[in-house]
Amino acid sequence: MQLNAKRAPLLLFFISIIYISGLRAQTIEVNHVLLDSLNHLGYKMYNETNEPERLQANYIFIKTLVQYLKSPHSIDDTNLDTLQMIAIRREPKNNFRIFSWHIRLNDGSYRYYGAIQWRTKDGSLSLKALVDKSPLIDKPEEASLDNNNWYGAQYYDIIPMKGLPQHYLLLGWRGTTPKVTQKVIDVLHLTESSVAFGKKIFKDPAFATASRLIYSYNARATMLMKYEKDKDRIVMDHLAPATPSLKGQFEHYGPDMSYDAWKIKTDYLILEEDLPLKNEN
Repeated sequence: MQLNAKRAPLLLFFISIIYISGLRAQTIEVNHVLLDSLNHLGYKMYNETNEPERLQANYIFIKTLVQYLKSPHSIDDTNLDTLQMIAIRREPKNNFRIFSWHIRLNDGSYRYYGAIQWRTKDGSLSLKALVDKSPLIDKPEEASLDNNNWYGAQYYDIIPMKGLPQHYLLLGWRGTTPKVTQKVIDVLHLTESSVAFGKKIFKDPAFATASRLIYSYNARATMLMKYEKDKDRIVMDHLAPATPSLKGQFEHYGPDMSYDAWKIKTDYLILEEDLPLKNEN
């Protein structure tokens, strides 16, 4: 009896290890099935000819993605990075990641979808949907927004603000109409329990009221907008109308072969104009 009593804790330990290993194996197997479903649905989202079928595939895609992200430690899972139909961007320290994508409608307009997943202080994970309300947002350049009232975009870069804890610059692309495309510089403020977008940190007289920057141009053109880490700035094409008489008609805007940059300071950005650069794109 004494021998059995000594062995009992060790036996329980091994049983718990086997049980946990079994749960992990089960989670991996389930996630593998979900990943296959996401790839299949993602293909349908972009390749189905009928709009209702694309939107239905997107609806099921969202539910499947949420199920995947609810698994423990999913933020460290890189398998989702293989999905080609959505943008997944991680904060440099892997404290959060943003999912964003779009569906193009038959009339040439776009709908945006997204989610943000982050670690909390107690080690648990939070997940919030990003709900695109861009058609309803008055003066989107100036608006203070949140995850339920989002100026939808497909993000391709996340830049931490060194002097503003929990604040990040987001670089994004937005198709809007068949004639006009946009690039966006937004500001994300992420706390333990909330997601906010927009902040007045752009120190230039022309952008004094701006909470985010929105650049509109001809949909057939290409606008350079990228972060230069070594110089801590966002470099971009300067946009101009084809002729002065077309000012404000953004379907006639495009790069004019000059370049500007937003230089990132401690807790704000300043505009640098007419940079001597070559467009590497």
